This record gives sequence, C-alpha cells and structure tokens, in this order.
Amino acid sequence: MKQVILCDTDGNETGQYDKLQAHVENKLHKAFSIMIYNKTGQLLLHKRADCKYHTPGLWTNACCSHDIPGEDIAITVPRRLQEEMGFTCPLEKQFTFLYQAQLADNLFEHELDTVYTGTYEGPIDIYNPEEVSDAHWANISDIQAEITVTPEKFTPWFKILMEKMHP
Repeated sequence: MKQVILCDTDGNETGQYDKLQAHVENKLHKAFSIMIYNKTGQLLLHKRADCKYHTPGLWTNACCSHDIPGEDIAITVPRRLQEEMGFTCPLEKQFTFLYQAQLADNLFEHELDTVYTGTYEGPIDIYNPEEVSDAHWANISDIQAEITVTPEKFTPWFKILMEKMHP
C-alpha cells in the first residue's frame, strides 16, 4: 500500500494516509513537481500513461510525484525523475504552492506542491510505460497557446505551474 504524507497548509506533517484514499477523500498532502528546461529554454513535457489512476493521458511537467514517508526529499526528487524520465540532473528548489482540483471519477488533488527546476541536455529514455507514454520539448509560448486553446489536455497542477512560472 502506497502512502502519502498528510500536512497542514504550512507544510507541517500531520500523518500518513493511503495514496488512493487521500485522492478520494480530498486530503491535503505533500507533493512535488519538477520542471526541466534545455539550454534553449524549452520545457520538457510528458504525457501521463493511460493506466494512471487519475489524469491519464494528460500532458504535464517532466515529473510529478509525492513525498515518501521516511525518505529524505533530497533523495526522492532525483530518484523519481530518473524513474519517470530516465535521467537525472542538478535540481533547485523554487517555491511551494497549495492547490485543489476536482478530477474525473470522483477523485481530488489537494496538494502542497514544492517545485524544483533543472536544466538537461541529452536523451529522454522513457522506459516506464506505467508512468509515461510520451515526452517532448516545447517552447513556452507554444505551451501557453495550447493551454489556452485546449486546457483539457493538461493536468490541473501544470496549468497552475505555467501561470506562476511563465505569466
């Protein structure tokens, strides 16, 4: 059973909870998002696998996951990037934001999301089809235009990240 770390709005841990149940019951929990850029300023997007329990098949930032109980976040963040996208790179913590969104199938996102950024040049080796079905680099202006025209193609947290990081 996978657990998430419940927290209050200040990030103070309040316990652990079953990951799926936290999304059913709209429980506030810790999460992180990783935004990866290349040297030309393009952003790496990935398409969530069709088998994901929420937001399947939607485009989002390079990596998004949950803090893991008992594991230092400095270990979790680069490990999850490797597991999802097949590479690691230096990452820098940027900011934390709180958001809540209703998803399909009576699921919810209610997360205190910490954002990390990094720069990477090299191959993208998607070898975990249970997480990622596609990936590509895109110009910020093209992403913004696509979000405007077809917002339903993107995860709720990614749209917020784009507004915060690229207003």
